[in-house]
Amino acid sequence: MAAELGDGFVVKRDVYDKCLVLYPMKEWERQNKLIRSRTNPFNKEHNRFLRMFYSGTAELQADATQRILLPKRLLDYAAIDGEAVLAGQFGKIEIWSPGNYESFTKADDEFAELAEKILGGSIDEKPEE
Repeated sequence: MAAELGDGFVVKRDVYDKCLVLYPMKEWERQNKLIRSRTNPFNKEHNRFLRMFYSGTAELQADATQRILLPKRLLDYAAIDGEAVLAGQFGKIEIWSPGNYESFTKADDEFAELAEKILGGSIDEKPEE
């Protein structure tokens, strides 16, 4: 993670849940490339999506002691006051209030159903590469 500290980060509201998502700059650039390849800013619906996706984003740099200060408006959005839960996921870190994270993780039955739906195919089936 030391290399990412020098490049900086982007933090934004999550698309689905009341948490924040912290992207190292290289991952953020990869996400932007993907979004650009799938959207047309001259399409009204796409433009609305882009506006909503990028609203509330903030570019961050680590300070001299390698800390990152999250904007208060985003902390307020995610109901983070003091403690936070960090959850890593495919090149990004989710930042949750402890209460919201606990509520989210209590859905064990839902997770089991999702795991079966997404990963529970036949043994003979090979995942696409």
